Amino acid sequence: MTGASTGGRSAGTGRGLLARVRSAGWLAALPLLVFYAVVFGGPAVMIVIGAFTVDGRPSLDNMERSLQGGYLTALLGSVRLSAVVAIAGAVLGTLLAQAVVTSRSRWLRESVLTASGVLANFGGVPLAFLWIATLGNAGVVTTTFGLDRFGWSLYNFWGLALVYLYFSVPLMVLVMTPALDGLRPQWREAALNCGATPWQFWRHVGIPVLAPSLLGGVVLLFGGAFAAYATAAAMVGATVPLVTLMIGDALSGQVLVGHQNVALALSLDMILVAGLVMAVYLPMQRRSARWLR
Repeated sequence: MTGASTGGRSAGTGRGLLARVRSAGWLAALPLLVFYAVVFGGPAVMIVIGAFTVDGRPSLDNMERSLQGGYLTALLGSVRLSAVVAIAGAVLGTLLAQAVVTSRSRWLRESVLTASGVLANFGGVPLAFLWIATLGNAGVVTTTFGLDRFGWSLYNFWGLALVYLYFSVPLMVLVMTPALDGLRPQWREAALNCGATPWQFWRHVGIPVLAPSLLGGVVLLFGGAFAAYATAAAMVGATVPLVTLMIGDALSGQVLVGHQNVALALSLDMILVAGLVMAVYLPMQRRSARWLR
């Protein structure tokens, strides 16, 4: 009886200590939660209210217009561009990450990862000017090699996709390198000892283990390209229809007058797409972490 009573008190004390630790954790995170609620929650609420309001009254007209005509074309154009960048960036970034992981040069690994960390955050107008000066109509490479004679143009869909890959590939390298590091050498040795070829190892072991990270990286690149604005605005303007450019035109009132609430509806469409992307990304990331633990 005494032992059971002592054990019960110990368990109760442990649960109480755990509850206090959890409470302290919530209190420590409270300022950050308040910050997110003010910075992100406030604008999100205003977007929802504006998207469903016409002349001060509740209405679905803005949402319907955001999915018609040129708005729908721009939304689909952004989805198409983001899909191309995500798939191409995932393939190139994974191959580069694999080369880094299998390399025995520590200098090469640190150099690539450091450069990836910098380039993954290099975007906006400076990135656009960099590419215009290099591969634009009067760019150094274009004039030196006469690329315009071969029909080269930076100011179209594929040119913009190329520029987006400039920061998407390094981002994929940062995502895939830890996942590739997590592949146990013993798995490959066991597979080879059992008579498997390298392709069979990757098909039945490597790719299934890396699949969550690969798909997570794809949706991450998709989201980054889908939300990019400044680079496209500085490079292609209205030449390539993108939803971010349509929102900018509508909110500024320079091209589209009186369409501010439609712009908010387009923003809500983007939030829904981003929410769908994160709903896919987060479970995959958790699953990958369990495999590679």
